Amino acid sequence: MPPTPPLPHDSGPPAPPLSLAEVEATARAAHAGQTDKAGRPYAEHLRAVAEGVRRRGGDDEQIAAAWLHDAVEDEALTEGWLAEASLSRRTKDIVLALTKRAGEPPEAYAARILATPGARLVKEADLAHNADPARLAVLDAATRTRLTEKYTRMRALLGQG
Repeated sequence: MPPTPPLPHDSGPPAPPLSLAEVEATARAAHAGQTDKAGRPYAEHLRAVAEGVRRRGGDDEQIAAAWLHDAVEDEALTEGWLAEASLSRRTKDIVLALTKRAGEPPEAYAARILATPGARLVKEADLAHNADPARLAVLDAATRTRLTEKYTRMRALLGQG
């Protein structure tokens, strides 16, 4: 796991919010060396999700969450880092809503996403990229089938399918 970026200092005035460029750089550094199921650099997925959020009319807080949406789940960054990071409460809430918990049923995961303002749009962009036929085509048939079923089910739980 790459080193965790430093936490903001606790003394003095609050640090200014991280810019989208700083969030992107943090996410890229946190996921450095990580690849997706197809062996591609993981940052490509993060970029695609952030761009998908932008295309869907998402705001900067949602775009920041898109860059960070897998960071805590993948243990690329800690919940402690997220709690102390100079990000809006909404961005943090979206990241936490999108962080799957061990043993959590898909219904509970979807309910948390639906209950968190702004999270559904980020998850929609994540699912769209994950289910991209070009991405799935490079996987073996069993994995492709399993993931297609998983993404279809999540879309239905989110009221998309």
